[in-house]
Order: sequence, then structure tokens, then C-alpha cells
Amino acid sequence: MLVSARLETPPPFFAIAAEDPSSDARLGRLALARGTVETPAFMPVGTLGAVKGVSFDLLESWGCGLILANTYHLLLRPGLDGIRRAGGLHAFTGWKGGFLTDSGGFQVMSLAAQRVVEEEGVRFRSHLDGTEANLTPEKAMELQGAFGTDIAMCLDVCPALPAPRPEVEEAVARTSRWAERCRRAWNGPGALFGIVQGGTDDGLRRRSADEIAALDFPGNAIGGVAVGERKEEIDRVTAATCAILPRAKPRYLMGVGTPADLLRGVRAGVDLFDCVLPTRNGRMGHAFTKAGPVAIKNARFREDDSPLDPRCGCPVCRRHSRAYLRHLFVLNDITAPVLISVHNVFFYLAWMAEIRAAISTGTLASLEPPPEEKIAADDKIP
Repeated sequence: MLVSARLETPPPFFAIAAEDPSSDARLGRLALARGTVETPAFMPVGTLGAVKGVSFDLLESWGCGLILANTYHLLLRPGLDGIRRAGGLHAFTGWKGGFLTDSGGFQVMSLAAQRVVEEEGVRFRSHLDGTEANLTPEKAMELQGAFGTDIAMCLDVCPALPAPRPEVEEAVARTSRWAERCRRAWNGPGALFGIVQGGTDDGLRRRSADEIAALDFPGNAIGGVAVGERKEEIDRVTAATCAILPRAKPRYLMGVGTPADLLRGVRAGVDLFDCVLPTRNGRMGHAFTKAGPVAIKNARFREDDSPLDPRCGCPVCRRHSRAYLRHLFVLNDITAPVLISVHNVFFYLAWMAEIRAAISTGTLASLEPPPEEKIAADDKIP
């Protein structure tokens, strides 16, 4: 007797599980080939395939399901051939979760002195050795497809702010044209996201969001923020863009930000975030805590035997004191920036879990972010 197998319907790429009554925040599930990512979620930045100072074992044990890598930097090192030979970015790095790969659009802005933007694409002079590297929408799709990325990003033009309106207008128009080319060229295993540009101009943001949404990508990103504008402008742009982008698709706010920034973004309707702050600040000895930032190199921590954050469950706070961590920085020991980076990444992931829990219980309106008093970037060890 033949028994027909039951066909399982695959889960949707993105599903909204709950919505917050006090804001536009929502709980979601992002179905990737290597597991489901609960949103809103923070993606640690692993530009070259590694989150600086934080092992994959730790990230996996903390439930991190998605990290970010950068197509432009991977093109330069180790190069497409090396990644392709290994069988893709997951096999090359050993990361078992998902990868989101930025296309290199941010480098169009950040490497302004070393690139030429044309309609065909971008010609870069490598910041490593000066050799020329070309990146077109089609090349960006080829690279990310060969990497086997789970979420790929369209190549866009990200102007630094402030910028003259004609420059931002041209960036919007070219970003839309390149998005169409990316959509036609994409044949990778993952999902391709469009990117909205437009600076702080409401009309240009609306135009860009409408044009990108019309291309019907599986998800959309808000780009061109945190590139020189004030926090108030970032919040306004984020909220206005979220209101235009399709509700049923994930929204990704690129390159933002502090714990308070993340909370405001979630309340505006953002589902995915990335930022270099946890590891960049960690390398400088700046730790995020529930009581506010701690500059561990400060002399006042010389005899402080308390943990970085008494309310933190990370391996650093469970084992080490502030005095010991400062001691390591005084010695210039290589474990010092590693330990603070480990704590910071854990803190960010735990903060997002707390936000998700607040959405699920309807208490997001009363959730307060940690204080944000500024930490001087030039703290010195006395």
C-alpha cells in the first residue's frame, strides 16, 4: 500500500508574530536557510567574516543567528576565488548562522578620495595597495551569490551629509536604477534587499522609498543615516521611511546605533540593526552597561572590585572585576579589548532580547534605555 507523504508548506520569509499597542514596534520571525531569527534583532558586524574579538562559539551560545559582512572588503581580502574555493562564506568562516552582506555602497561614501562613481558602477582604488577594483550592480550580485549569503544588499549610492540637494537627488535616482539592475541580476540562494536613500529631505526619502518598494524586494533597508546628521534627524527619517515601506516586509536600519537608538528604531517599526559600536568601543575600553557607559581605563576603577555591570550575565561580568579589566588595559594586554568587546556584544544581544520581551508583554512603552552620557574618545591611562 502506498502512503503519500505530507507536504510541509515552507514558512514565509518574514512573519509578524505580535505588534506593540503603544508604537509601530513588532515581533517577527525571519526564516533563513540556517535557522529562524527572532526580530527585532541586532547583527554584530563581521566586516571581513569575523566579529572582532568575539568567537563564533560565544555568538552561537548566545543565540545570535545573523551577522553582517561586507562585500567590498571581502572582494579585496581574501577575494572571491578563495571564498568560492572553500564552498562559500559559511564554509570559509565556519559560521553556522546567517550572513547579511552589505554590497559596498557605504564605501562609495567613506572612500570618497579613492573612488569614481559612474553610471556603470564604482571604480575603487584599494585602500590596501592602490590596485583598482570595480564594483557594478551586477558584480555585487555575483559576489554575494558566490558567497552564499542569506541576505544580500543592492548596490546603492550613499552620500555623506550634509550634501547639496542635487547630489542627494542624483544618489536617489542612481540608487533606484542600480536596484533595478541588481534585481535582474540576482540569482543567489538568499533574499535580496533594496536600500532607500534620500538624506534628510522628506520628499526625496518618500520618492526613494516608493521606488524601492515598487520593485517588490523581500525586504528593505533604510540607508544613508548616521552619516553626519543629528540624532533627531535620524529618528525623523527612520519613522517617516518606515511608514512608507511595506508593513509585511522586514525593515533594516543600516549602521545604527547606541542602545537608545535601537529602542527608538524598534518603536518606529525597524526589524534589523547593525552597528560597529560594540566592538569598536570595546577596543577603546568603553563598555555599555545598564547604568551607562564605563570608560574602564579611568583611574577611578583602579580599586573597583565590582563587575562591569552587576546585572549582566556575560562571561566577563561573571568572572572579572573592573579593577582587573583596567589592569589589563594598563598592561596593554591583548585580552583587554577582547573582553570588553565580548561584554558589549553580549550586552547588545541581551538588550534586543529585553526589547522583544517587552513587545510580547505589552510593556515596551515603559522600557527605558541605559543613560547615554558621552564617553571621551581620548581617555588616557594616567
